[in-house]
Amino acid sequence: MWNGIKRLSTVAAILVLAIIVSACNKSDDSGKVQIEFFQNKPEAKGSFDKLIAQFNREHPGIEVTQVNPPEAETVLLTRVVKNDVPDIVGLGATDTYSILAQSGIFADLANTELPRTVDPIYLKMLKDVTGVDPVYGIPYAANANGVMYNKTLFKEMGLQVPKTWDELIAMAQKIKAAGKIPFYFTYKDDWQTNLPLNALGPNLVGIDFFLQRRENQVTFQDKYHEVAEKQLELLKYGHSDNFGKNYADGNRAFANGQALMYIQGSWAISEIRKANPKVDLGFFPLPTGNDAKAVKLVSGIDTLLAVSESTPHKKEAEEFIAFLLKPENSKQYITEQTLFSAVKGVTQDDPSVAELLPYFKSGRVIDFADHYIPKAVQLNSIVQAFLQNGDIDAYLTKLDREWNKVANRR
Repeated sequence: MWNGIKRLSTVAAILVLAIIVSACNKSDDSGKVQIEFFQNKPEAKGSFDKLIAQFNREHPGIEVTQVNPPEAETVLLTRVVKNDVPDIVGLGATDTYSILAQSGIFADLANTELPRTVDPIYLKMLKDVTGVDPVYGIPYAANANGVMYNKTLFKEMGLQVPKTWDELIAMAQKIKAAGKIPFYFTYKDDWQTNLPLNALGPNLVGIDFFLQRRENQVTFQDKYHEVAEKQLELLKYGHSDNFGKNYADGNRAFANGQALMYIQGSWAISEIRKANPKVDLGFFPLPTGNDAKAVKLVSGIDTLLAVSESTPHKKEAEEFIAFLLKPENSKQYITEQTLFSAVKGVTQDDPSVAELLPYFKSGRVIDFADHYIPKAVQLNSIVQAFLQNGDIDAYLTKLDREWNKVANRR
């Protein structure tokens, strides 16, 4: 059974000790309650700064301060070990969050009003990721993983958005035959190699695979051959230096029309527009199979908000989260960050993602594969190596072997 006790041993029992030590009351000479908001997205710092400034003006008895260090998740784990947990933590629904949540680091917010303001689909994602019922985090913003395309270049070649895998590959072949680059890959950064996997795995195999894998009921070797084959197939339609270009290179190149498509996350839109504000972007889900109606958009929790179990200021921390969840504040954040709100009724109006909205409205969304794969598996480097050597059996065997190593330590 995948439970909190097994997960706890991953980061050692000292994580539990973090909640035993009571935090000191934090206040300045003016008597204001000092709240530390620790979050892991450097690109979101400016947006949060604006919201924090507004909150501090409206709540003269509370002062929120944002902390946003490089390598934030590593810093957070180090602070947890030192019993120095921030009052509020903002991070994605990753394995790091799951470990901390199951270790008792965060307060259970299930009985507050906060969960009632968000879409239940994202609360279910958190439950699936952690495997436990308590609400240790409040989903705030979601992202999307799919295929960005240059609308201008599509029109010039008379191309239509593909709805199936066969249509996608046929279109890529046509683009390549015309001497143009179908996809711009940025695989010098190993985390970028996961982007196709994050769409292919959940759509072709399902999220339940990961829940069953935790119980050793299935293996990657048994279920992931088609996924691996399609990962390699896409690579045929890249450019001449797929493993020599990084994420920043790709954003600039795609912004300036060097490729027609870019398998990427919605988080890249603002960076692409910095390189070329006039680029006309579109975005569609990666069609992973040949049943168009079965394709789901990969969308995960980009930021959740958690409250330290040990903070003496739970009330004030919850007050700040409630402020962020107000529709007008959520709208401001997702507009600036080109993300999607987890708050009920708050929509994203950016035209670049208009083609994704029907998937959100109909609930045809599925979570990222890498949200369920333990960090210790070192997925990024495994996928990068596989795409370089093309050995499917070795790839799937290594995924199973590394997963089993982690499971045996839990």
